[in-house]
Amino acid sequence: MKTRTLCLITAACLLSSISALAGPDTFTQGQTIPEYGKIAEVKVDQPVYKHHKFKVAFDVSKQADAGELNRNLVSAARFINMHTAASVKEKNIKLAIVIHGSATKDVTNAAYYSASQDGASQDGEEKKENANAALIKTLIEHGVEVYVCGQSAAYYDVDNTDLLPDVKMALSAMTAHALLQQKGYTLNPF
Repeated sequence: MKTRTLCLITAACLLSSISALAGPDTFTQGQTIPEYGKIAEVKVDQPVYKHHKFKVAFDVSKQADAGELNRNLVSAARFINMHTAASVKEKNIKLAIVIHGSATKDVTNAAYYSASQDGASQDGEEKKENANAALIKTLIEHGVEVYVCGQSAAYYDVDNTDLLPDVKMALSAMTAHALLQQKGYTLNPF
């Protein structure tokens, strides 16, 4: 009986140590953009060095739920946090975000965003604020360029004046990506 109890205690300890090494609790704030883009420490087999340079375009097409952060926009902050934590100099990280489709609404000012939410939410609460406004401001402060597809903007009746400060209107998402590729940006595949 003692052996069985000892085995159960040992197994429980092993399981608790395994769960302590993985999962959402292992993610912490990044040092560069602590408000957004939590990261986890990883033992890598593909080294990242401080002299590496990145030029990456993110493609964002789906709007977040009303009042919520767009997970794909947060990915840009995570990219910066991961790589600066791996000793890459922030000046060597050039990111661009190309917004199209329903995600266009996630980069609009308070007046447009509020009006686009069709009044109160289903549970009777007041309209939600655009949680992405502060994130976009922070990303732009860290050198991220944000482009909106002009075709999507036209579809959703979004004018240049409806966009958050320093968000740029492109002819189309396709055009923005083509021009970014000519400047040496690679497309983030997700």
